[in-house]
Amino acid sequence: MSVEAWTFVMVGLSFALYIGVAIWSRAHSTGEFYIAGGKVPPLVNGMATAADWMSAASFISMAGLISFMGRDGSVYLMGWTGGYVLLALLLAPYLRKFGKYTVPDFVGDRYYSQYARVVAVICALFVSFTYVAGQMRGVGIVFSRFLNVEVEIGVVIGMGIVLFYAVLGGMRGITYTQVAQYCVLIFAYLLPAIFISLMMTGYAIPQLGFGSTMTDGAGGFLLDRLDGLSRDLGFGEYTSGSKSRWDVFCITAALMVGTAGLPHVIVRFFTVPKVRAARISAGWALVFIAILYTTAPSVAAFARTNLLTTIADQPYDSVPAWFRNWESTDLIRFEDRNGDGLIQYSGDPLVNELTIDRDIMVLANPEIADLPNWIVGLVAAGGLAAALSTAAGLLLVISTSVAHDLLKKGLKPDISERQELLVARIAAAVAVVIAGYFGINPPGFVAEVVAFAFGLAAATVFPALFMGIFSRRMNQEGAVAGMIAGLLFTAGYITFFKFIRPELNDADHWLGGISPEGIGALGMVLNMGVAWGVAMVTPPPPDKIQALVEDIRIPRGAGESHEVSA
Repeated sequence: MSVEAWTFVMVGLSFALYIGVAIWSRAHSTGEFYIAGGKVPPLVNGMATAADWMSAASFISMAGLISFMGRDGSVYLMGWTGGYVLLALLLAPYLRKFGKYTVPDFVGDRYYSQYARVVAVICALFVSFTYVAGQMRGVGIVFSRFLNVEVEIGVVIGMGIVLFYAVLGGMRGITYTQVAQYCVLIFAYLLPAIFISLMMTGYAIPQLGFGSTMTDGAGGFLLDRLDGLSRDLGFGEYTSGSKSRWDVFCITAALMVGTAGLPHVIVRFFTVPKVRAARISAGWALVFIAILYTTAPSVAAFARTNLLTTIADQPYDSVPAWFRNWESTDLIRFEDRNGDGLIQYSGDPLVNELTIDRDIMVLANPEIADLPNWIVGLVAAGGLAAALSTAAGLLLVISTSVAHDLLKKGLKPDISERQELLVARIAAAVAVVIAGYFGINPPGFVAEVVAFAFGLAAATVFPALFMGIFSRRMNQEGAVAGMIAGLLFTAGYITFFKFIRPELNDADHWLGGISPEGIGALGMVLNMGVAWGVAMVTPPPPDKIQALVEDIRIPRGAGESHEVSA
């Protein structure tokens, strides 16, 4: 069968599975809609968390970024994996012991302020909408290539699918759907990597093939070959970095801290029955995440090597079929500047004739390596699973923030549970439309967009949570001032360099040499500095709040938890 036929089969079967699971596990109450009733087993929650965590940025874009950035791309690996460890050890058990539905719920009660709750809702919405834009972009790319539709149409199709099971099933439906999606995405990611590793190095384990010699008879190591190809074409060596160490540090820190402040990941720890279960599920999630993240550098190197050897300096008239297929999506563009009919792919922009969207590298990798069509279709299904699983979690955060945190806890506290559930579903539907718009008009590559979301989370949500757990002295005035300062500074910095003056987006114009992807680290420092400064000149929290902070931190009774309150 053709690639399109296999794609229809793989995507159709996986979507039927997701929708069936959503119908089976649909939510009937606000508790089930928001946190799955708090009854999800740790192993299941760990797998669902991994799927929620490994978005289109992880599946589609991360290896593509590493393919083009080389060693500099390791900041995404270090930041995202290290950040999850930070979340699992530093925040998750304490937040589960507190026993609330959402991050704004914690902020509102811990800082005894409706204003703090509203600011936390605004921050959560900023982060979630920025993040979900990257997911919808990933969905559009997959559909654009494999279903032969425009990216915009692909985004609309994805909107309809994710809206169905997110609105119908709530957190309960999303949780079990994400378990199925994890199985699909990890199988789709590993299988082509194993085949390509065998073909190129003779090792079935991609992590071993990454550091091994090639089987083409030349006897050189894979990375040495890649360095040589890159040098010959005018690119920097693959194993050498061009970013400053300071910017690498800031990006890594922003991604790590931002991970620990992502509302859609944090809420997963409210779905388990006890604090101990939250710790166990975090451990399982790390195992499931590591399977993909340790494979990504291999996928990046394999894809880049195959791309350079099959395209660079080749006649355009004899390019492989995969090139034509992706060229029809406008995600690969060739411009014959000198009229010689050869594809000049070079690191010199004055010579280069080829433009490649780095988000296609993982999806195109099986075609470049000439793997069977059914594997190509499987990868498409995996990319959709990664994007839609995270999009569903983000939409739930948005709907919960509106229905529970703004309406139930603020504007209309006497609303019935049925009305609240209806508002949550309507909010999710509106959020899908907004997310679709940003998916059609994204501010950057998938992983770049997601990095901005992490920066916003690092500068807003994480400091409020961290100080709320570990400082009895932090009060409402300090927390609110810090979140506002972090949000305005980080969002303003990103907006200026990405939208207002993109021509100035280089190291010569960045503040302190920090790129927009890493500015969240400075935003976090600013948040904490403003928060502490304001807290020191305003009254301390009430005694009952200080006692609450002590109760959250002290391990006694850690096997139990407060009742989850609406």
